[in-house]
Amino acid sequence: MSAITTHVLDTARGCPAAGMRITLEVRSGTAWTPLGEGVTGSDGRLGDLVPTGTLRAGVYRLTFHTGEWFAAEGVESLYPEVSVVCDLRGLRDHSGHYHLPLLLSPFGYSTYRGS
Repeated sequence: MSAITTHVLDTARGCPAAGMRITLEVRSGTAWTPLGEGVTGSDGRLGDLVPTGTLRAGVYRLTFHTGEWFAAEGVESLYPEVSVVCDLRGLRDHSGHYHLPLLLSPFGYSTYRGS
């Protein structure tokens, strides 16, 4: 497998969510093991959570630390964090790049597999 990357857009203000902390973990039995952490750049992207080629079939959790980001922006919000759990065990293409964007506002969010 290749990599997990993300892109966070603040849909309420129509701009990238620069400076948001994101963590990546892999499930090991019933526990989560940290794999990587980073902060989105000025374009809202984070592409180096795991080194290319080190991702294996498994269940992964991206945690977007939205509450602390909104607080730093001076914006009230409902969700202190957004966790996106994805299961890469049953997918046919295990060599792929998994781009998991987050569209965010103070009171809602959505995600999808991007390209």
